[in-house]
Amino acid sequence: MTEVTLSAGVVEYEDTGGDGPVVVLLHGVAMDGSLWRHVVAGLRTDFRCVVPTLPLGSHRRPMRPDADLTVLGVAHLVAEFLEALDLRDVVLVMSDWGGAQALVAEGRDQRIGRLVITSCEAFDNYPPGLPGRNLVAAARIPGGLRMAFALLKLRPMRRLPMTWGWMSRRPVPHDVMDEWFRPLWTSAAIRRDLRAYVLGVPPRDELMAWAEALRTFDRPALVVWAAEDKVMPLAHGRRLAEMLPRGELVEIADSFTLIPEDQPQRLCEAVRAFVPRP
Repeated sequence: MTEVTLSAGVVEYEDTGGDGPVVVLLHGVAMDGSLWRHVVAGLRTDFRCVVPTLPLGSHRRPMRPDADLTVLGVAHLVAEFLEALDLRDVVLVMSDWGGAQALVAEGRDQRIGRLVITSCEAFDNYPPGLPGRNLVAAARIPGGLRMAFALLKLRPMRRLPMTWGWMSRRPVPHDVMDEWFRPLWTSAAIRRDLRAYVLGVPPRDELMAWAEALRTFDRPALVVWAAEDKVMPLAHGRRLAEMLPRGELVEIADSFTLIPEDQPQRLCEAVRAFVPRP
């Protein structure tokens, strides 16, 4: 892993290098860049894949205590990351986490050449579905996040609808999930960071304005949505594709929210078809 120091703290990232189009892959809450391991393996021969680990609970370097880790604050951190690495004309791909939509609303999208939105938070679905509501409930109770993630040491708990059972049709390997959860098991500072994010969701009007701002995104955009998603409504994917002036829609069967886990090959095929080669 490589690292870069940003205003909020140190952010670690993987960079495969190469001369191909730059694809920046963003993960969701309580997971890290390894979510994209199969997609990176399928793209790296022809693309430069850059995969930051965002401060969403599975990061290993706590952020500064005064860092803005609201949804909007983390979105600003993504823009700062692109600037710090001087990445331009990137293909920005998001999964589960929808905060990057705020980059368009905030006018921080100049370095994005193409946008790929896979099943993620959108409109007022923040926090998303039953797992999101469960996480917010835990964050509001002193010690609640510590207890919630301690329960996930019990592997059968990981497949409950209120935890990770509705996030992927196929169980994420336990060794991968162990690494996702370990920082939350071992670090009060990491739990502090996650709590700041989970409780930092803006009002509904602001969330809806972020989605509405996508109508101004004049570059190519691809919406890839899991047809059987139980957390991110399929109707949201269709609405997003209609709102984006140059939007395309691909629906992927036999997958829940985490398409990079359930159908990585089909996601790679969609990205390859969407991104022109030099």
